[in-house]
Amino acid sequence: MIRLLIADDEPLEREGLEWIARAALPDTFEFYHAENGRQAIALAEERRPHIVFMDINMPGIQGLAALREIKSIVPDMQMVLVTAYDYFAYAQEAVSLGVKEYIVKPASREQIEATLRRIVAQMEQDRGRRETELDLMHRVSQLEPIVENELALSLMVDQVQAADTEALSDWLAFPLDRGCALIAAFPKQSYENYGKDMYIAVRSFAKTHPFQSVVSSLIDRHMTVFFRLPVPSDGGSREEEIEAFGNKLAALLLRQFGVTVSIGIGTTQERAAGFRTSYFEAVFASTFVGNEGGVSLFEKIARSGEPSVTLLGGSGGVEQRSYVVSALQRIREERERRTVSVLDRAKQYIADRFTSDISLEEAAGHVHLHPQYFSKLFKQQTGESFTDYVTRLRIEKAKALIASGSFSLKEICFEVGYKDPNYFSRVFKKVTGFTPTEYREARPNNQ
Repeated sequence: MIRLLIADDEPLEREGLEWIARAALPDTFEFYHAENGRQAIALAEERRPHIVFMDINMPGIQGLAALREIKSIVPDMQMVLVTAYDYFAYAQEAVSLGVKEYIVKPASREQIEATLRRIVAQMEQDRGRRETELDLMHRVSQLEPIVENELALSLMVDQVQAADTEALSDWLAFPLDRGCALIAAFPKQSYENYGKDMYIAVRSFAKTHPFQSVVSSLIDRHMTVFFRLPVPSDGGSREEEIEAFGNKLAALLLRQFGVTVSIGIGTTQERAAGFRTSYFEAVFASTFVGNEGGVSLFEKIARSGEPSVTLLGGSGGVEQRSYVVSALQRIREERERRTVSVLDRAKQYIADRFTSDISLEEAAGHVHLHPQYFSKLFKQQTGESFTDYVTRLRIEKAKALIASGSFSLKEICFEVGYKDPNYFSRVFKKVTGFTPTEYREARPNNQ
């Protein structure tokens, strides 16, 4: 129900407006009456109306003053100014408050009904737009971790072109101008027992930090967090802030899962290549944490000179080093697996829809990839552009339909996704070397 507040010092005016509203739009409104500005403000605080009909001239607090106060309470309220005077005398102030509708007494029933219908229609339109925005926000929130992981993997392994990495960073609004990497390496048993929960904990905690971050998936006992680090106003470094985050993260994982995590932090670098350098530094630094867990900074290790055996944490250090080699291999395998999976899903989507007006943007959206990145990935893996791939599927289907002898060429044109027979004929000849007519006539001689 739409809450409608009618503020007028004349009872008959209030009742008349309610009667017209009930008759025009039955079962639409909850009505509230106020005989002065003070009552209107109090009702607005209590009931938070969607629409207010406000008489401009009432005893006590005047209409515009009451509207101004109510607007501060219910900012998205729809306001209708009711006046027996020249509206233009109040126009400037009313417009500043967001008043878009006004009624001059005595108003006809048709005018009041038309005003109400316009407002209700606008509210429904706004509600629909808001639902669309919320749905989009929900979809983006689901897609964001996938894109983050793809960007993180591209920085960790460097298997895609710079343009692809830039496209992903643009989509996430995560500029690759300056930042560092943090590695969280987990003991084998805890990884097997709590892997998914630890991923959620690390990602959620990273997003509470004021610095922008991109978080990878959990691959072979370790996760990566890439931080974007703005230049401090005092010209110093962000080393202490990232180290403090690492210590808090280690404490969080110990408290929630009883896990002693080894955290390595790389140096602050610039551009995509620098982020990747920082990642390898962080991986290296994480191997300098003993079995008790903790945080290690590559910069401090570098300043200390050649590390001694004791820094490696005995046999634990050897074990941690071995995971680095396997982790990098697993990252490569993960990228290959994800690429194959994405392309399989994309190909199936295309196979189901290539006879309709399918677009590259639709296919990319289905597999949650940026169109530019999807286009390059598709060409790299299939050897064909998206357009050429769809065209080939259509022509192969057209050839099969011609061979069946059950359809006219015009029917085949529409059946395989083309709307213009002349254009279909040109595409068919470009691909096969024959027009559809020539191909059909040549078929018996080729059998």
